[in-house]
Amino acid sequence: MFVDQVKVYVKGGDGGNGMVAYRREKYVPKGGPAGGDGGKGADVVFKVDEGLRTLMDFRYQRHFKAPRGEHGMSKNQHGKNAKDMVVKVPPGTVVMDAETKEVMADLVHHGQEAVIAKGGRGGRGNTRFATPANPAPEIAENGEPGQERDVILELKLLADVGLVGFPSVGKSTLLSVVSSAKPKIAEYHFTTIVPNLGMVETEDGRSFVMADLPGLIEGAHEGVGLGHQFLRHIERTRVIVHVIDMAATEGRDPFEDFVTINRELKEYNLRLTERPQIIVANKMDMPDAEENLQKFKEQLEENFPIFPISAITRKGLRDLLYAIADKLEDTPEFPLDHEEETGINRVVYKHEADAAAFEITRDPDGTFVLSGEKLEKLFKMTDFSRDESVRRFSRQLRGMGVDDALRKRGAKDGDVVKLLEFEFEFIE
Repeated sequence: MFVDQVKVYVKGGDGGNGMVAYRREKYVPKGGPAGGDGGKGADVVFKVDEGLRTLMDFRYQRHFKAPRGEHGMSKNQHGKNAKDMVVKVPPGTVVMDAETKEVMADLVHHGQEAVIAKGGRGGRGNTRFATPANPAPEIAENGEPGQERDVILELKLLADVGLVGFPSVGKSTLLSVVSSAKPKIAEYHFTTIVPNLGMVETEDGRSFVMADLPGLIEGAHEGVGLGHQFLRHIERTRVIVHVIDMAATEGRDPFEDFVTINRELKEYNLRLTERPQIIVANKMDMPDAEENLQKFKEQLEENFPIFPISAITRKGLRDLLYAIADKLEDTPEFPLDHEEETGINRVVYKHEADAAAFEITRDPDGTFVLSGEKLEKLFKMTDFSRDESVRRFSRQLRGMGVDDALRKRGAKDGDVVKLLEFEFEFIE
């Protein structure tokens, strides 16, 4: 089964917790704090493995949660950093944030890596909080939570040449005779329901990868037929080979077919019209094919190279393969839409207003509900089993202006304030 788009959840590992500990040794009075820091949580890293051809594995595992860092220990011992979680993906995988649709990584080459979710830093031990005023603090931080997000993985096949055309024009037959690929071939529409890849070698020793894409029909860019699911695979191809049934065995006009398919490619992505096209007039061994070819050439306004062939009898294939190999040598790789075209890596710095540190809403029962990324992170990093840590958290809230904001919203002594799953009392 071929899978080329999938949504998965990734979460970086949480940091290890810091420790509250003290130095206790004979003959060392007032040993002082000795709690170590927690280790860093693991990152979730996507890495290209050229042995993979499909995103099939992600059908069965859609959650990737990296391990957390080790907790800090006494004697100022630092917790161990967690080992990164490496997830293997096939070459040609584009990783997008499911919410913003921003492209996070385009993974093409074998061994290429990208960090998709960062692990949290380790919490600090009580040694870090020692001051002249408080030389033996009972404060330690919990580890920072790791990043979590949903991402969409899209596979765009790494083929040099893409075969396009209506269903049943002979694309699969052509691929099967010029390469060792074994696509399914039969006398009905949409025999090919997944893209097939084949390695083609010409007689003079040149080689390239050819992809046979499922038949396009009118309206494919809007989701009609099967073609729209696989149009994305054509984005990486450098040369488009347009296969046309010149014998009109299904009663359609060959020139109309040509115009319709090109319209679909243009509607899907204007950049596809920049690709060089080679027209293959297939089924030339059938009656009426010669007349139709003459008529086709008269109607064709642009100067596309046309190669009359018969995939069944293998007539004309040698010249066609030479022409494709020549065209590939002259054609540069086309960057995808999100890639920098000039080859110069530019960084754009945008001014974006900081997200509000916290937000206050009310539940129907009158409870004040606090939310906000910064506030929730502080909460998760606080060790509520120690009074000194709780007092520090209260000071942090006051410093952020939470107390004043609650008063403005009408909070009075004894009112219930909720943060995540926990409830507190507001005290004046």
